[in-house]
Amino acid sequence: MNTILELREKRNKVWNTAKDFLDSNRGADGTVSQEAAAQYEKMETDMVNLGKEIDRLERQAAYDLELNKATSQPVTNTPAATEAAKTGRASNEYKEDFGNALRNRKPIHNVLSTSPDSDGGYLVPVEFERQIIKGLDEYNVIRRIAKVVNTNAERKIPIAADRAVAFWTQENAAITETMMTFSQKSLDAYKLSTLARVSIELLQDSMFNLEAYIAEDFARAFGIAEEEAFCIGDGADKPTGIFTADGGTVGVTTATAAISTDNLIDLIYALKSPYRRNAVFLMRDITVSAIRKLKDSNGQYLWQPSVQAGEPDRLLGYRLYTSPYVPVVEAGALPVAFGDFNHYWIGDRMGRTVQRLNELFAGNGQVGFIGNQRVDAKVILAEGIQLMQTGTAP
Repeated sequence: MNTILELREKRNKVWNTAKDFLDSNRGADGTVSQEAAAQYEKMETDMVNLGKEIDRLERQAAYDLELNKATSQPVTNTPAATEAAKTGRASNEYKEDFGNALRNRKPIHNVLSTSPDSDGGYLVPVEFERQIIKGLDEYNVIRRIAKVVNTNAERKIPIAADRAVAFWTQENAAITETMMTFSQKSLDAYKLSTLARVSIELLQDSMFNLEAYIAEDFARAFGIAEEEAFCIGDGADKPTGIFTADGGTVGVTTATAAISTDNLIDLIYALKSPYRRNAVFLMRDITVSAIRKLKDSNGQYLWQPSVQAGEPDRLLGYRLYTSPYVPVVEAGALPVAFGDFNHYWIGDRMGRTVQRLNELFAGNGQVGFIGNQRVDAKVILAEGIQLMQTGTAP
């Protein structure tokens, strides 16, 4: 079995071969023939498939690391004080009763009533919620690069609208005053729901890990819906996306409905230097495919594959992330973002909940489970994220 490092090295070799092939088949006008383009695209497909396999193996390695953690540690020094007993949703009693509630069994400890949900379900145990959050990170690239906060109510965030200005002042002359003003942005809570069905036979199978199944299925559903909203959400009963009029700042507008090397360089420098220290690119995979063919003024390709485990690819030296929900490159679109995404805030409201439905799917021999969460997100400081807008000229 190939290791992750071997696959990364193989992917890098495929990329170098593709670059050499593309260079040797470019005409004087910089274009390539249809036959050569087809061969290059095959190499690029191989490289993309290797990238997907690397991502899969890295996720698998993370799972193995988590599952293989020691459940106890040998005593190598003076024993510490006894660990305080876990309470509330973190307790083993709550976790056990929650599992029984999912299977429609009688609770043993009667502790679920300590955290009922207004919709008729129960707040999930802390460990279960961590599983969901972990899954959300895997299915949702925006959560990896954005700022995530937990809120108990609507959160108002003050933003400096006008800052103090200094003036040169003569001796004994009046000092020119400036007025510092502030605006506000609010993180609310929009409800996101999903419904999973499980057969009664599986529920009766003691070998079936129901909690893990629901956590994984809900994480996938929540992650997909969230990422789409975080990219292009219109703010109507859902979060406000980055690639919208109320998202980042349009820093560069291209002359045509295409992206050039100069456009990408201009986008980098449209972002103020303090933000560039933690800046990354965000775009769609098909956009990356077009950018792979671009070179800088020194004849070097702009895109570089990562050969280090856990590190994303780079574009002009900056980390590059992709999402299938970023707009495509077309006239008047916003297909590329570059910035410090800590200025995109995601507000998670309280905990996630699960409710069991016994009757709705009984005729099909199934039991339903509803998962709910409340979340909002928006760009808090627009100047920290610059967008590229493509022109309308042919």
